[in-house]
Amino acid sequence: MRRFPSRLAVAGTAVALTAGLIAPTAARAATNPATKPAPRVGALRWAALGDSYTAGVIEATGDLTEPQDGCARTAGSYPEIIRRDLGSLADLRDVSCSGATTPDVYANKQSPLGRPLPPLGTDPNAPYPPVPPQVDAVDPDTRVITVAIGGNDLGFADILKDCIELGAAHLGLGAPCKDRYDAQLSGRFDELRNTYDTMLGALQAKAPSARIVTVGYPHLIPENARLCQYGDLLQFATFTAGDLDWARTRVLEPLNRVIEQAASARQDTYVDLYSGSAGHSVCDADHWLDGVLTSVVPVKYAVVHPNAKGQAFAARQVEGTVLGS
Repeated sequence: MRRFPSRLAVAGTAVALTAGLIAPTAARAATNPATKPAPRVGALRWAALGDSYTAGVIEATGDLTEPQDGCARTAGSYPEIIRRDLGSLADLRDVSCSGATTPDVYANKQSPLGRPLPPLGTDPNAPYPPVPPQVDAVDPDTRVITVAIGGNDLGFADILKDCIELGAAHLGLGAPCKDRYDAQLSGRFDELRNTYDTMLGALQAKAPSARIVTVGYPHLIPENARLCQYGDLLQFATFTAGDLDWARTRVLEPLNRVIEQAASARQDTYVDLYSGSAGHSVCDADHWLDGVLTSVVPVKYAVVHPNAKGQAFAARQVEGTVLGS
């Protein structure tokens, strides 16, 4: 079991989290666009939108793909797996971007960070120019839009960072992160409901004939938070068990309900990644998500993201939903 050697290590991890979604190497190996099969005439026009859980980002999901615009899309992310599965049958445009919020999908230009080096380092190719709103990848001929977004609207990265710091300061006892954030969640969810519905409306207006498929978030935290080892960098570091239970029941599960309800209200489709990934949380032996780190030696950051298994599971669920019904 890997544990923090000191409070200094906790602070270092928190600082790295503050820097954004991070990876330990500046290697820029990319998928060669020439290896992507050219779509055939009449191929299914598919736009893949979303945040880092769609883009891939972490080293555990492979090399960065082209274009390297700072969004940190990886070869092992679920849109890229689907692209390989379907080959020339689909014209799939993946514009998912690490750090994206719902307004970044339908309205805002986003300034992506790329893969910053820890701690507080910068991507060697940064700064990147702003990328357009993701809706720009959608046109009237688009037939499928998949979108996975919402965690950043709630400030999930800041909550994660603060829960680690507060858990260390409280020596693993109680639920100090709950005490700090719980009263704020109602307002954040209200805002997310509004922006999520606005986003779905904007996507439908841009592609009236498209099928819109919303994608939820997987089972990050086990039902029994005691499975998570306090101080383990490969899990949730110094998150307390009380805060893990709170984050599961008051942040993650309600987030998925908001996404599902928004889709249902517009008669769109919802892909449930949460139920099928139960038993494969960060703290389970066969885990489909990595914790703060993917590995300690060498240091590989994950900041609680799906690994290759998690992305493969998402690809099966999304592709099966789109093509199987």
